[in-house]
Amino acid sequence: MSIQPDLKIKREGSQYMNNQLQNHQMTNKERLSAMTGAAFLMATSAIGPGFLTQTAVFTEQLLASFGFVILASVLLDIGAQMNIWRIIAVSKMRGQEIANAVLPGLGYVVAFFIVLGGLAFNIGNVAGGGLGVNALLGLDTTIGAVMTGVICIFIFLLKEANMAMDKIVRYLGALMILLTAYVMFVSSPPYTEAVLRTFIPLEIDFLAIITIVGGTVGGYITFAGGHRLLDAGVTGKENLRYVTNTAISGIVVASIMRVILFLAILGVVSAGFVLNPDNPTASVFQIAAGEVGYRIFGLVLWAAGITSVIGAAYTSVSFLTTFHPAIERNKNYWTIGFIVFSTAVFALIGRPVALLLLAGAFNGLILP
Repeated sequence: MSIQPDLKIKREGSQYMNNQLQNHQMTNKERLSAMTGAAFLMATSAIGPGFLTQTAVFTEQLLASFGFVILASVLLDIGAQMNIWRIIAVSKMRGQEIANAVLPGLGYVVAFFIVLGGLAFNIGNVAGGGLGVNALLGLDTTIGAVMTGVICIFIFLLKEANMAMDKIVRYLGALMILLTAYVMFVSSPPYTEAVLRTFIPLEIDFLAIITIVGGTVGGYITFAGGHRLLDAGVTGKENLRYVTNTAISGIVVASIMRVILFLAILGVVSAGFVLNPDNPTASVFQIAAGEVGYRIFGLVLWAAGITSVIGAAYTSVSFLTTFHPAIERNKNYWTIGFIVFSTAVFALIGRPVALLLLAGAFNGLILP
């Protein structure tokens, strides 16, 4: 795809000019911090409550052959994400602006569906955070959801909100991986069988592959890290290799979590246990590690919920900045409003499991 240099594109705000000025001034430390933050923002946006549930359901259905689904999805994810991030970096435009450059007006359609889907996902993410607090501390799910929303709001109230966002997604992402790895070791999965069936599956489920791809790079998720690099000034042809490496790193982080969780679940179901259909991931942690495992599940689910709320809100609002320069200037306040609205909808409606299913269904609408 090529974008004509003389094409007039509406770019609101001063962010892009600031990015271009920062490119040659960025230190290696600043670039590395931005790259790591972008990779984890994308990865933790993908590792939400739906990610945990999908992995549990498909592992119980396919057993060790789910390893092949993960392998196939990783290859597809890397291709899709590299393509999108590299175009964003070279064009120095957000996703909706690129769409407008290709076909005038298309960007507004894309922005509408991304924001609508991001809102649905965010309500589900808030619900997941509430369920996590309930499992961890025994508090009411609504109270846990409000706590999750308040913490996210506090992050975007900080003067260096983007830096704070980068740090919290890194720390919570690493925490989720470490805690799930503990459960994996306790569950004692059949590692040899898992490796064998990753390359020689007994069953190939194309629906599972599509679902996992959509859950990893579908909707707003694939734009999260690309827009973060754009805001940080890691753009242009001179930074293309950094963008490519960051895109691959984001998929690798999400895939590490997926593989560890898959093995933890495989260890449980291979031992003959049946997962609770109402909350399959929770039953995995509880069967593998008892009451401690259930509390660990609560912490993992809360971390997945809060990081996904941050990613969904940040990326969705980045798609609104094209509509008016005031949104670009007050982006953090719009992000806070997005989180407040998502939290309020859940607090009024409740029914966290139903909302998580609704959020997952929206992915099919956004993916095309």
